[in-house]
Amino acid sequence: MKGVTQNPILRFTISAATVSAIVFVYFRWLHVNPATVGFSLLLVILLISAAWGLRYAIFSAILAKVAYNYFFLPPLFRFTIADPQNWIALFAFLLTAVLASQLSERARREALHANRRRREVERLYSFSQQLLVSDNVFELLNTIPKYIVDSFEVTGAALYVEGRQQAYYFNEPSRALFSMDQLKAISSRGEPVLDRDHKLCYMPLRIGVRSVGSLALSECELSRESLEAIGSLAAISIERANAVEKLTKSEAARESDRLRSVLLDSVTHEFRTPLTAIKASAETLLSDVQLEKPERRDLLMVINEEGDRLNRLIGEAAEVAQLDSHQLQFHFEPHQINEPVQAAMQITKQALQEHPLEVNLPSSLPAVRMDVERVTEVLVHLLENAGKYSLPSTAIHVSAELRDSEILTSVADHGAGIDEMEQDMIFEKFYRGQKQRMAIQGTGMGLAIAKAIIELHGGKIGVTSQVGRGSVFYFTLPAK
Repeated sequence: MKGVTQNPILRFTISAATVSAIVFVYFRWLHVNPATVGFSLLLVILLISAAWGLRYAIFSAILAKVAYNYFFLPPLFRFTIADPQNWIALFAFLLTAVLASQLSERARREALHANRRRREVERLYSFSQQLLVSDNVFELLNTIPKYIVDSFEVTGAALYVEGRQQAYYFNEPSRALFSMDQLKAISSRGEPVLDRDHKLCYMPLRIGVRSVGSLALSECELSRESLEAIGSLAAISIERANAVEKLTKSEAARESDRLRSVLLDSVTHEFRTPLTAIKASAETLLSDVQLEKPERRDLLMVINEEGDRLNRLIGEAAEVAQLDSHQLQFHFEPHQINEPVQAAMQITKQALQEHPLEVNLPSSLPAVRMDVERVTEVLVHLLENAGKYSLPSTAIHVSAELRDSEILTSVADHGAGIDEMEQDMIFEKFYRGQKQRMAIQGTGMGLAIAKAIIELHGGKIGVTSQVGRGSVFYFTLPAK
């Protein structure tokens, strides 16, 4: 219905029909004085002006004047006026109708303008909120054109950034419409270009007097003030994301240096014990001391075991470095959770020979998309820790269950437990419990590696523990 009344011819017809209907009703049925008729017609003209504008109101005013003269001013049914006072009344009616229509039209235009500005301000606020979502520069630059199209009802958008010498487009038609040379020229010139005939808008992205890029919009009917605000918001968000990225890189570099130092200290400390044992065993074997065969075998076993320990330490250190730099490769395939559990139990069989294992793995569990080798590594860390921190002969429980579209796997022990204050800290790199760090060997890298692996699978890892009662380490993996 609203689209129908946008037709100018239909509006003129409705205006004429409304005036005619009022004249007919007053002339045929309601016999009132001419002043009442004049005020009624004036009211209709004001309503038409407020709804549709000045040209429809003037047309209605002229039509009303003619009808008013013909039907209500003597002599009736003639376009002549006998009394000069009626001439004054007639022209006063016409003048009042036109002036009132102009005032009504002005008020209508100002109301429309105010509403348009209000909507633009609301859209600018929504746009500014969207720009704050991402701190990643690459992601932000690719989504700014989409944010603009979604927020301001334009059909296409293109963004050019000076620092990267690259343009970002909303879609392929935008890429065809806005060339790189045009965008570069707008950025270099630093002045907007508004082609209202073709509804194309070009706006530089400025911070102060410095231009950092340019913006182009198609089917654009926004005011220049709104376009400048959009450009300023986009420029500020780009500079902010650049600053955050630089700060993040700086912090990452400092953190990398710190971790490298801590890793070196930790590994150096842990290397000393096996190296000392290997050195002492080797010197004894090389000396002139006569050793029995069992004694020689024991020294060789020490060298072999400590060599394996050194190899594991080096492997963990390398894995931590690869996880930090996101260079570790994963091979995700659907598998049952019992596969890594069985593999981990086989690997830790020697270390857990003094602990009975109780396993509860329902056969009905769905498959999980995982890297079996990496999940096995997580379970090896958890099982070895359970064995190291539990008294001999105490049982270790391994279980898995489906919970809220995730497979929850847990390893429970009956060890000394972990203080509540330390439960979140033990998953940090190189952190070891205050009570165990001197009594039990370790680097504090195992749980950090396990956490990184599980999080890269889209899951979570945690612990529930009670001092003196034991601990339950658990992790979740999304079910396939």
